Amino acid sequence: MISFLGPKGTFSHEAASIVGDDLIPYCTIPAVMESVANEECLYGVVPIENSIEGPVGLTLDLLAHKFDLKIFKEIIIPINQNLIVNPGCKMEDITDVYSHAQAIAQCQEYISDHGIQPHYAVSTASAAKSIIGDKSKAAICNAKVVELYGLEILESNIQDMDNNVTRFVVLSKQSHEITGNDKTSIIFSIYEDRPGSLYNVLGIFQKNNINLTKIESRPSKKGLGRYLFFVDFNGHQNEEVIQNILNEIKENTYFLKVLGSYPEFKLNL
Repeated sequence: MISFLGPKGTFSHEAASIVGDDLIPYCTIPAVMESVANEECLYGVVPIENSIEGPVGLTLDLLAHKFDLKIFKEIIIPINQNLIVNPGCKMEDITDVYSHAQAIAQCQEYISDHGIQPHYAVSTASAAKSIIGDKSKAAICNAKVVELYGLEILESNIQDMDNNVTRFVVLSKQSHEITGNDKTSIIFSIYEDRPGSLYNVLGIFQKNNINLTKIESRPSKKGLGRYLFFVDFNGHQNEEVIQNILNEIKENTYFLKVLGSYPEFKLNL
């Protein structure tokens, strides 16, 4: 079974559908992770970053502090927002539009240009469900809700920026085997009283000719000015060169956690 951040009809649902068909929606990111940790589900699918809005802080914090789970796969979904309406509804009928706060933010120019009043909903799918039967209301959602609720797409791809994608991770209690096209994700924290500590850690990758694909910092929750660094890089943790790098990083940090090695997802836009 595969858990995902529900409800059905969201982009998380779309990402989970790529993993398999035996899907169970959960209402929060912690609940998805807990379902994998307690072995209710084999995999869990949650968002980890958006190309426009940035990292999903809750996902990163839970992986760092609460759950000992592995990133088994990554999935990248283009975020194409659509104006969803009741059958037969025209643009001039619409006065209000409903969606999740992120979707509203991603379509601000469109909403403003059409003079529609925006309203926040818990999710894009719940927004779609709330407009059923009312032609004065529209929702901003992905296309999956149309088949779920008997609605239709009035206009497609209404997001303000076309390069909008969300990265999801598939979490598991087990690690993925080497594929030859892998990425590894780690978290570490440096010694505060050692000048150049971050520079020294990043230099380990440069010295070994390993490409970093992402670096993010998050508050460690242990005091102002203390940070955790989330780093993605090419290679698998079971390869000798990566093992040596991880050992050297461990010697130069006071906290290191390997989140997993997994196949790099190739998105064809």
